[in-house]
Amino acid sequence: MTIPISLIEQSLELAAVGCDDLTPLVYRRLFSDHPETESMFRREPKDLVKGSMLALTIDALIDFAGERKGAFRMIECEVLSHDAYGTAPQLFRQFFWVIANTLRELLGDQWSPPMEQAWQQLLIELDRIVESNQTVQTVAPP
Repeated sequence: MTIPISLIEQSLELAAVGCDDLTPLVYRRLFSDHPETESMFRREPKDLVKGSMLALTIDALIDFAGERKGAFRMIECEVLSHDAYGTAPQLFRQFFWVIANTLRELLGDQWSPPMEQAWQQLLIELDRIVESNQTVQTVAPP
């Protein structure tokens, strides 16, 4: 099933107009929804690591929803590397939902039903990717 990339991009563009930096909003929501994640991050004044992680994630989301040229592969790799850091795949995939929920809240009335549907479709597909990588890891020989 094709994900309507234009609606995903439109939501991100609208957010960029309404907000200088999504990073604090996304991580505030992540820490509120999943308090156990806050201790997983170093404290730094400008949140450079968080900002970089969010930017890479958004690039991967756009690639995954669109042409799939390769950036989306980062998602598969990061599922495994985050698991090595102690981040369960179920928690890892919640980051995508946190981004969508942050955008929905930020955009308010600009968040349209078709945009919601596009994001839901994207999130379901991302859940499948995370689950399939979790399965691969669990059945792989030691």
